[in-house]
Amino acid sequence: AKTAADYVENEDVIFIDSGTTTLEMVTFLKNKQVTIITNNLDIIIEALPFENLTVISTGGLLERDTKSFSSYSRADSFKKYNFDKVFMASTGVSILNGVTNSSPIESGMKEAIVKGNADVFLLVDHTKLNKYAMVTYCGLEEIDYLITDDILDESYQDYAKENNIELVVIKE
Repeated sequence: AKTAADYVENEDVIFIDSGTTTLEMVTFLKNKQVTIITNNLDIIIEALPFENLTVISTGGLLERDTKSFSSYSRADSFKKYNFDKVFMASTGVSILNGVTNSSPIESGMKEAIVKGNADVFLLVDHTKLNKYAMVTYCGLEEIDYLITDDILDESYQDYAKENNIELVVIKE
């Protein structure tokens, strides 16, 4: 989360996806002037104390399990946003199945956000690799930066190189 937040500059308009790692980004953005668009209730609450963080909620149906808002009817509305960077989460990631999510409703929104012109950052820990969930919301090749906590095997390293994906491995 800290490494991802380091990519954010003052005045950026960013999307922060619903996820445990993406939620932690707010702590590292608290001293920046940033507009955050998010579908996650926890991110909204975490950002409340920081007046320099402008927060826009996507609205929609609250999915209690993930504390995220989603809507079939609003997925296309994200095409209007000019994000500088988007920070995405995933239930599972694989070369074959791409970047996946468990919620079909939420996946439509994620797909629309990734398809924009912004730099796409995927934040996943090593437990999400070589796994997939019900719905693919984008191909792995659509990611610009893959931030994770363990060195990826050679197949992912080769894939990243072939598809101009910057791998960022954070070892603690």
